Amino acid sequence: MINVGVLGATGAVGQRFVQLLADHPWFHLQTLAASERSAGKPYGKVVNWRLDAPYPESVSDIVVTPTTVESLKDCDLVFSALPPEAAASLETEIADAGIGVCSNARSHRMDADVPLVIPEVNPDHLGLIDVQRDRGREGFIVTNPNCSTIVLALALAPLRAFEFHDVRVATMQAISGGGFSGVSAMDIYDNVVPYIGSEEEKMEIETLKIMGSFDGSEVTPASFSVSASCHRVPVIDGHTIAVWVDVAESVAEVKKAYVNFKSPFSNLPLQPEKAVELLDPSDRPQPRLDRNRGRGMTVSVGRIREGLRFVALGHNTIRGAAGASVLNAELIYSRKYL
Repeated sequence: MINVGVLGATGAVGQRFVQLLADHPWFHLQTLAASERSAGKPYGKVVNWRLDAPYPESVSDIVVTPTTVESLKDCDLVFSALPPEAAASLETEIADAGIGVCSNARSHRMDADVPLVIPEVNPDHLGLIDVQRDRGREGFIVTNPNCSTIVLALALAPLRAFEFHDVRVATMQAISGGGFSGVSAMDIYDNVVPYIGSEEEKMEIETLKIMGSFDGSEVTPASFSVSASCHRVPVIDGHTIAVWVDVAESVAEVKKAYVNFKSPFSNLPLQPEKAVELLDPSDRPQPRLDRNRGRGMTVSVGRIREGLRFVALGHNTIRGAAGASVLNAELIYSRKYL
């Protein structure tokens, strides 16, 4: 078993990490780190469990540690749900100390030698771990993309067989994407907020790195363009995105590409049977009906129309955050980087 810890364990994404790791077959959850006000107390006494998933009682007696490198010394790997301003320096210190970091934070996503990975899309980019180690780092940092970027990149992956140059996307993002205190009830009730800070920029640059080519030493970004407009809507979980792609192939050919799309892995515990699932009804996907497909790890695609236009949906705190990092860690472990 690999000893693992969670940074930011009491927050929205941190709780998802705890949920997914509490009984993981490969990873032993032994360290939970949070703010100073929680440190020194049992996790069960300080966490305000707000997920729709049952609280894992097995973690109740784990004493919360301060968020320091020293508190993680017995971990082989840590999962970071830290805010970006804290993650920037601490994740670097942890990796330099010989510990692997799978991060949900944006701080290092665009670093030239840090993999930005979705296992079903660009597993070869994990080769950047070797680049980090060649320059003397004992551990590593691997990141997963922004929650909406993950939905978009997975929805685009089956279309790689076709030629396209222009991708346009409009998102309808759940309030959980802003964390437990991210959007006030008065702001979101009976409302749509047409701006989410830095979200559009992240979608536009991260997608190109993920779908770029890796030559063994660096990633060359994909050559198509992405234009995004991001909006917060009164949905608890599940980001819905409307996508326009200049694909010339017919709807029938595009649907066939989705049906035939297979994950390159079948031995990863969190890997869903279908990473991308095509839904036939014209009114799907919908967050309440489809966000938990594949235990929250499946991206659903529907409403495919000539143009090419379609709608995609993914669970933002599972597939789009904690689950993405855990799946990355499973791939890292299977490739003997731990």
